[in-house]
Amino acid sequence: MGFILTVSVKWQKKVFEGIEIDSTLPPYVFKAQLYDLTGVPPERQKIMVKGGLLKDDGDWSAIGVKDGQKLMMMGTADEIVKAPEKAIVFAEDLPEEEQATNLGYSAGLVNLGNTCYMNSTVQCLKSVPELKSALSNYSLAGRSNDVDQTSHMLTVATRELFGDLDRSVNAVSPTQFWMVLRKKFPQFSQLQNGMHMQQDAEECWTQLLYTLSQSLKAPTSSEDSDAVKALFGVNLRSRIHCQESGEESSETESVYALKCHISHEVNHLHEGLKHGLKGELEKTSPALGRTAIYLKESLIDSLPRYLTVQFVRFFWKRETNQKAKILRKVDYPLELDIFDLCSEDLRKKLEAPRQKLRDEEGKKLGLQTKSSSKDSDVKMTDAEAPSNESGESSSTAAHQEGASSSEKGTHMTGIYDLVSVLTHKGRSADSGHYVAWVKQESGKWIQYDDSYPSIQREEDITKLSGGGDWHMAYIIMYKARFVSM
Repeated sequence: MGFILTVSVKWQKKVFEGIEIDSTLPPYVFKAQLYDLTGVPPERQKIMVKGGLLKDDGDWSAIGVKDGQKLMMMGTADEIVKAPEKAIVFAEDLPEEEQATNLGYSAGLVNLGNTCYMNSTVQCLKSVPELKSALSNYSLAGRSNDVDQTSHMLTVATRELFGDLDRSVNAVSPTQFWMVLRKKFPQFSQLQNGMHMQQDAEECWTQLLYTLSQSLKAPTSSEDSDAVKALFGVNLRSRIHCQESGEESSETESVYALKCHISHEVNHLHEGLKHGLKGELEKTSPALGRTAIYLKESLIDSLPRYLTVQFVRFFWKRETNQKAKILRKVDYPLELDIFDLCSEDLRKKLEAPRQKLRDEEGKKLGLQTKSSSKDSDVKMTDAEAPSNESGESSSTAAHQEGASSSEKGTHMTGIYDLVSVLTHKGRSADSGHYVAWVKQESGKWIQYDDSYPSIQREEDITKLSGGGDWHMAYIIMYKARFVSM
């Protein structure tokens, strides 16, 4: 059973009062809190406790720290960047926020003890500028009455953590975010041998996105008030058919990710997506008066600005009582075309923008195009086109009005570019290691392995496709390619 202690810490001539210790968390988390306050990295901290120095993985109940106790800490803080005295300014002499900007990518996240699942999720979602913008505009006053206090706290913690990452060169400790995440979703507080367990990154991704979708929804009933659905929502139109009775019906649903189902027949993402849009379900048949098997076939009816795909690599294995992993290699491209996964109505709306895109690419190659000269000002853009027309996306609204929309409108093409990959290394979702691979605005790919960001080659990103014990894609995210007409 855990407990909360409040202590003070004396470091040099300063005393920091009212620091909370959560006994369910390892002392390393406490050191991360002190790092935020003092600038002394955890590896340099020497904290005196009964029996010697406080160890990163110590047991608080055995250490014997008491409520209200004053602890002594020794250690040297990271060197503070000083203002330059000369006209020549070196990069290392700039304030940290300017260093971060010049670096071209944001900081890593400290692993607080099996929190790589959370760190990799945060780094991938942080790469969406429109989500960061929606978070920056979030306030308590503007939140919906349906948002509970812990959801509000998690939304604010997400906003603050995104900001800290952008402003920092050194790794950021996500202590506050982690505490609120576990308060909102207690399943992430599971312990094993006194340590927090590894968790499934997909569960963290889904729960965080669901919370943000509720918090960032404007207090109106209109579709365009749903910021998260506008960015990530995929509308599916499904045909449900019972072969035994001949019954047929249709339904629509909105999801935040497509599933790539993996079997011995699946070698490529596109094949897995097709499998994921088909399935069987068992339900009561009014015609037969009993349960029957129905076939469900779905098609995409509206496109998101950011298309998320989960590789269904894990399944529950009763023999070991854990999520086992499918290691099969499934290739995925840097450029994904999902035109043939769309409904007939959506395909018709995509035809004109796709032709414009082909013409534009043909002109770059010096080829003759089908479009007339009046269309020569068509430009390719990415998903940062304005999104003020509908809750799904600006281009979806244009599609709903028909392919021949305003000259200033932007239209989706059904083509997407890869912008982030969340990988897993290991044999079970609840063990192993998660890492994020994120494309920057500059075009560089950065691997975020907890505290350590590193530059990667683009050609190596698609090699994370599985087939062994190396890092393999678990969640990938694509960004829509637009044309302006």
